[in-house]
Amino acid sequence: MSATAVQKVQTIIDENAVAVFSKSYCPYCRATKEALTKAGAKFCEIQLDQVDDGADLQAALQKINGQRTVPSIYIGQKHIGGNSDLQARKSELPTLLKTAGAV
Repeated sequence: MSATAVQKVQTIIDENAVAVFSKSYCPYCRATKEALTKAGAKFCEIQLDQVDDGADLQAALQKINGQRTVPSIYIGQKHIGGNSDLQARKSELPTLLKTAGAV
């Protein structure tokens, strides 16, 4: 993992109201994207298995937030966690998204 990867991940987080780092084959990632879409969220999605530096970006995420698994969700530049964390906060989601300017 390079300092460039850490900077790239941080830039994605900083520049998007909602950022989802995921993998195309992950059912939990699909559930996260479905929940965000149903809530009307505009979100930036990075498919770590479909970008050349995906492994580096995943390592950078672990360095930044301590989580290596996907999805790794940020709303309003705050790390929400993974899909189970998002689902547990579903009742808060409209407020979180509105506060972040994602709807």
